[in-house]
Order: sequence, then structure tokens, then C-alpha cells
Amino acid sequence: MDLKEIQNLIRFVAKSGASEVKLEMDDVKITIKTGADEDKGATTIVQQMPAMAPVQAQAQPVAAAPVEAAAPAPAAPAEDDNSKYITIKSPIIGTFYRKPSPDKPTFVEVGKSIAEGDVLCVIEAMKLFNEIESEVSGTIVKVLVDDSSPVEFDQPLFLVDPS
Repeated sequence: MDLKEIQNLIRFVAKSGASEVKLEMDDVKITIKTGADEDKGATTIVQQMPAMAPVQAQAQPVAAAPVEAAAPAPAAPAEDDNSKYITIKSPIIGTFYRKPSPDKPTFVEVGKSIAEGDVLCVIEAMKLFNEIESEVSGTIVKVLVDDSSPVEFDQPLFLVDPS
């Protein structure tokens, strides 16, 4: 789990109104506590535990406000370069998948032409797989989300060149 995914998770929990969320994966344990009663901040404790060597876990507090302030800064120059492209955004919250199943090929690749109604990806939400169809015709310029990543509502997924 990289820093960007952790930051997205912090934003998601802060917006959801949950007071505490714990996530345990193979090598990562994350606890996010929102301070709704305290100082309107959020505290995140990230512990990475290597699979092979027993090493003391790292704890890293992160405040919600600095994370949100840091995130838009890198995106601003990229938007100027990509202003001629159409952004396809996520209509729902869930997990983004580029393939219909692990043994199948991806729905679309960079450079592939698409038409209205073509399936671009699936987003799993509450054990349901929702096919996301294109509303525009054009060519896929960039895939903005990694496969099997959590996505938020209105998060950019693809850039499409309409010409």
C-alpha cells in the first residue's frame, strides 16, 4: 500500500463520518480515528510489518488537513497539459478493476479507440460489479487509476482524446 492509497483512504474516512476504521492486510495495519469530539482532525497510525523479518512496527501520525492541502498542488500542472482531453470519472465509490476477471484481458488499453457505450472498467461496490461505459467516443490517452484500487465518487479514471 503506497502513500497515495493511504491518503485516499484518510480522505474517504474523513468524509464518511466514521469515528474509527481499522484495516489489516498481509503487510500493513492501518487505524484511522477521526477526532469529531476533539479538534476536528484525523489521526492515522500506519504500521508496516515485513513478512520475513520481525521488525518493530512504525507508527506515523498524519493530520487530515495537510494531506488535503498537499494533494491538489501536483494535480494543477497536469490539468493544464490535459485540458484538451475529456476526463471519464467514477460514478460510484468502490474498487476499480480493468479486467472482467483475473484471467481475462483488460477492457481498454492506452491508444485504443472507444465508442459510446463501450465498457471501460468495472467498479465493485458492495459485492456488485458495475460496468462503467463510455459516454464519449475517442482514444484512451491515459489510465489514471491502478487496477484493484479503491476509487471515490467523481474521481478521474481515464483521459480520452475526443478527436
